[in-house]
Amino acid sequence: MVNTIYPIPTKTLTSENKDSTSDRIIAAIDIGTNSIHMVIVKIEPSLPAFNIIAREKDTVRLGDRDPKTGNLTLDAMERAMSALQRGLELARSFNAEETIAVATSAVREAPNGREFIKTVREQLGLTINLISGPEEARRIYLGVLSAMEFQEQPHVIIDIGGGSTELILGNGHEPRCLSSTKVGAVRLASEFITTDPINNKELKFLQAYIRGRMERPVEELKAKLAPEEVINLVGTSGTIECLAMIHAKEKLNTNPNPLQGYSFSRKDLEDVVKLLASLDINKRADLPGMSGRRAEIIVPGAIILLETMKMLEAESITICERALREGLIVNWMLTHGLIENRLRYQKSVRDRSVINIAQKYQVDLESSQRVANFCLDIFDQIQGILHSWGDREREWLWVAAILHNCGFYISHAAHHKHSYYLIRHAELLGFTENELEIIANIARYHRKSKPKKKHYNYQNLPDKTTKKMVSEVSAMLRLAIALDRRQIGAITALYCHYNEDNQELQLELFPKDVNDDCALELWNLEDKKVIFENEFSVKVVPKLSV
Repeated sequence: MVNTIYPIPTKTLTSENKDSTSDRIIAAIDIGTNSIHMVIVKIEPSLPAFNIIAREKDTVRLGDRDPKTGNLTLDAMERAMSALQRGLELARSFNAEETIAVATSAVREAPNGREFIKTVREQLGLTINLISGPEEARRIYLGVLSAMEFQEQPHVIIDIGGGSTELILGNGHEPRCLSSTKVGAVRLASEFITTDPINNKELKFLQAYIRGRMERPVEELKAKLAPEEVINLVGTSGTIECLAMIHAKEKLNTNPNPLQGYSFSRKDLEDVVKLLASLDINKRADLPGMSGRRAEIIVPGAIILLETMKMLEAESITICERALREGLIVNWMLTHGLIENRLRYQKSVRDRSVINIAQKYQVDLESSQRVANFCLDIFDQIQGILHSWGDREREWLWVAAILHNCGFYISHAAHHKHSYYLIRHAELLGFTENELEIIANIARYHRKSKPKKKHYNYQNLPDKTTKKMVSEVSAMLRLAIALDRRQIGAITALYCHYNEDNQELQLELFPKDVNDDCALELWNLEDKKVIFENEFSVKVVPKLSV
């Protein structure tokens, strides 16, 4: 029995067993340094928009790490596990079809962060994706855009978390600047504050330290502004919302609900900071809008905001109640093809980011795009016959194919290993840390040794299924690279013919020049096909079509 397989169009994620016009319920969890936040939303694809139908927050303080090792402590991990279990139970009660979870600086920086993620997956069945600082900033931007209209005017978004502070510049379209700095309320409280109320010496040091750390991101952001542009400052996060509540009560004797759109001046913030710095923790905890645990970290959080506003020369700030967790929902909608409006530019953010990184490391894009096309042809044409991977794996293969040779930027020798390192640590927007690990591994195995258990990078992959996928799609990449051996586009197309009776996969290759015997490509294919044949238990037989 012979199957002739022709290229098929890319599947759209909106058709994953769902009517794209029906409401869908999704949960998103943000595992931060101070708190674990969760939202459950009902997505209305016809608008497209989403309504928040439930919220949950637990202050678990993952950022209270072991001072000697930097590890997440057992107590903090147990608190987090309990909070995540409650969150999953809540999501199930609302019949959520999917729960998205990301972790930020505390888990990202802890030596045992990946062990914690593995434990959560094994015990709770929840996959947590680590995201980089810039990617966290991008998703915060998406969350804010889902709640505010920028009217084409430049806005700066500041999000003060427990471990980091994000600054974003954008006008409602492409973000001009995305930064994440290791200055957070929990981090500073644990490292620099020993007095209560804070004494003048520690206060002055904290102010100077914050200005020193925030100087570079602020200057980089200002450099992206035109001289005539005026900053509109938007604040997100629990710290800034708490400051807004204190301001409303102290200055106006009001209790704004919701806080969305509430504004206060820098001058008034200075008064609030003076008040907070003069109180001990018990008196701070008694302030309206203040939880007991927030009182422990509000002073450094308030100083971060005030000093950054001074550096930005911003006279006031407006509250946005949507941030990272809502950005996770928007990002999910974008990747599932549910948004076609003013955020449509974000749908290609991953592709553009990949090309930018390729250019940064001087990749031969013309050749790598040919290799990527061959990869996708092979992937599509044997899908459902020799493999059952889907759209996510297809995209990861494409990225790895584009960047597989970026290691040449460091050295020709062992460049596949250099490619792994560069991809793994590149700030590719739109991808989680888990995805970067997968993509880097696919690129790592485009030549030389096949994946082996003893390889540290291969061990980093989350599970057996992922390891199997990397082994199979990297074998496809090897074939594709052989087909462009001379990097001149000698072969223009390929078709796969699978003979089930003798388990033979015939590659029919179409040369650009009918007089070119493509001897070097065919010779290289003989060498590269061995690992593919072992992975898929087939015999690969190349044939030049003339």
